[in-house]
Amino acid sequence: MSTQQKMTIGNYLLRRLKSLGIDIIFGLPGDYNLPFLDQVEGNIFEELFVYANLDCLNSFIDFDGIEWGNNCNELNASYAADGYARIRGIAALVTTFGVGELSAINGIAGSYAEMVPVVHIVGTPPTASQASGAILHHTLGNGNFRVFANMYKEVTIAQANLTKLNAVEEIDRVLTQCLLKGRPVYIGLAVDLSDYEINIDPANIKPLNLTIPRNPKDEHQAALENILELVQKAKKLVIIVDACAIRHEMMKQVIRFVERTQLPVYVTPMAKGGIDENHPQFRGVFSGNCSTEQVQKEVYDADLILSIGSMNSDFNTGGFTYRLSQKKTIEFHTYHTKVFYAIYDKVDMRQLLPDLTEHWPANLAHQHFDKPFTIDPPVLNPKQQNEIIHEYFWHKLPDFIPENSIVVAETGTSEFGIFNMRAPKGVTFLTQILWGSIGYSVGAALGAALAGKKDNRRVYVLVGDGSFQLVCQEISSMLRFKTNIVVILLNNDGYTIEKLIHGPDRAYNNIQMWRYYKSFEYFGDGLKQNRDQATTGFAGQVKTREEFEKTMAQVAKETDKTHFVEVIMPPMDAPQSLVLTIEGTREYKKREREMQE
Repeated sequence: MSTQQKMTIGNYLLRRLKSLGIDIIFGLPGDYNLPFLDQVEGNIFEELFVYANLDCLNSFIDFDGIEWGNNCNELNASYAADGYARIRGIAALVTTFGVGELSAINGIAGSYAEMVPVVHIVGTPPTASQASGAILHHTLGNGNFRVFANMYKEVTIAQANLTKLNAVEEIDRVLTQCLLKGRPVYIGLAVDLSDYEINIDPANIKPLNLTIPRNPKDEHQAALENILELVQKAKKLVIIVDACAIRHEMMKQVIRFVERTQLPVYVTPMAKGGIDENHPQFRGVFSGNCSTEQVQKEVYDADLILSIGSMNSDFNTGGFTYRLSQKKTIEFHTYHTKVFYAIYDKVDMRQLLPDLTEHWPANLAHQHFDKPFTIDPPVLNPKQQNEIIHEYFWHKLPDFIPENSIVVAETGTSEFGIFNMRAPKGVTFLTQILWGSIGYSVGAALGAALAGKKDNRRVYVLVGDGSFQLVCQEISSMLRFKTNIVVILLNNDGYTIEKLIHGPDRAYNNIQMWRYYKSFEYFGDGLKQNRDQATTGFAGQVKTREEFEKTMAQVAKETDKTHFVEVIMPPMDAPQSLVLTIEGTREYKKREREMQE
């Protein structure tokens, strides 16, 4: 007797997304994705019998729906998906063909660069129109319906164009790649196929195969033996944890390794928050010249450096001011392991590091530092005692951020400000240090807030005035979803990071001044038809340190409200880490030019 049942392609896709932990889909409606959105919003879910051998897929079988994100534009939606995925492990985004998907491609490219798994579902024109090459709206007028999907091949790890025959296999394939590779994927779903019914046998529905390929046995063993030999000879060993360890969800394994070895551990800016800064082995953030003198001395004095998941980009390394000798560095990656100059191809750290933890010599002498890790208070200019300058701001801000919060720091002064900021216990930091698209933080904050809502994690978003002007519309979504986000806008009157890089007096680095603190009012706060939106709290400017501290104390008490704190800062004031990064980058470029001459 056949157990096959009917299910629409759209419904199968939704159930797979739900089974992966996705409970909201971000995006915008467009005529080519409306039937799919009917299934999202209308909860059109066919019944399936629950089989005893499918307990691991209860969320697939007992599907209670997915919420619709309904963002203000596709770029913001892509940022929101990125922020959600960094908290939950995966996210989904829906746009329409051509105009919608191209509006989102910047955000998807950022997710690709920063290794964030996002499923981008694009509603495409009818299959018959595509087959005939019809001249339709949202096309280039040349009958080519693959041109935009081809663009996405450069910024996604896998792509699928669903058909009546391949839908199940292709959905499972790209979702598997999304999770295994930690990168975005692209799914094209024609407007007439979302409702198309296919035959599904529930007994054959299995969890996605997320097994990592085994390391080559001989290469793995050779790397392990080589590393163990070196660590027993070394006197001063340190561990540096970087972004790829977090992106590949290795932090539990990393912490076990750190605690087994008892070695001092540092994080890079892209890995900030990955190690609890109250951990007895934590020693600080290492970013070349942007690190504290204490951190630099400890790292450079080491005779063996264990680098886990390194991402040696310009901003992550303090403007290429890392001075780590390859002669004493062991690098752990997902694609190879590098011991000094020797490369062990396909020896994945996800298998090697647990093995190294197990075989770590129990009698190994450990390096200990007499001075505990501390962040010294800044030396403030008495002439600026009332101004809210960066040196004061980043030292004081952690006093008002509770444990287990999520801090989203914008590209620019904010992401550099958190480099050496004290991190409260359990705080997750979201930045876009590699891709660096200004405005990212506002959409990402929305996604992170919705992802962390069930765990009561509050989001603090730190955004500059220039960046905010690109993405301000998503304040509307924050209100509509009843979030309790704290928006802290740093108003220093223009594109400060660009002014520091080049053209401090140029008009192109100036922007129109806005009444930023009025954003809640403009985006519908208080309107009768919006009665069901979030409750807003403080919305105003703070110009002195006393005002800032008083306001943040209020914000800390009103945990159920959304707040907007506009912080007035002196123009051209910037975190020292940003200044040092720019100087380091200039020196690097100078050396490059000299080498070319």
